[in-house]
Amino acid sequence: MEKRLQIHLSEEGSDPERIDRMTGNLRRELLRLDVDNVETLPAEEIPAGARAFGPVEVGALLVTLGQSATAVRQVAGLLHGWWSRFQEARPSMRLTMDGDVLELSEASPDQVAEAFETFITKHSTVGA
Repeated sequence: MEKRLQIHLSEEGSDPERIDRMTGNLRRELLRLDVDNVETLPAEEIPAGARAFGPVEVGALLVTLGQSATAVRQVAGLLHGWWSRFQEARPSMRLTMDGDVLELSEASPDQVAEAFETFITKHSTVGA
């Protein structure tokens, strides 16, 4: 059975050009991995009555991991490295797979590494 990973990025105060660049760059990096596909998903609509000054949706990607036993580890490793490259304001990242959610916003590098390892361990299955 194919595994699918949704990635949602957001960043306080981003302009549309930065949003587009960030999402596009991440998608290109993900496509270099052993994954079946990486699709862009439309940004979530802002609910009626929501404040317009909250975080701006950077973009959403759907990664189809296919049958590779190492794809989850590869993708998580890439995402961890990508997120870590931001030195000052890091974007928030929400990963969703099989009903599990990993959210990263303001965390120490050790907390992020531990969260990714837990996520990988849970979703990597030998022979998948």
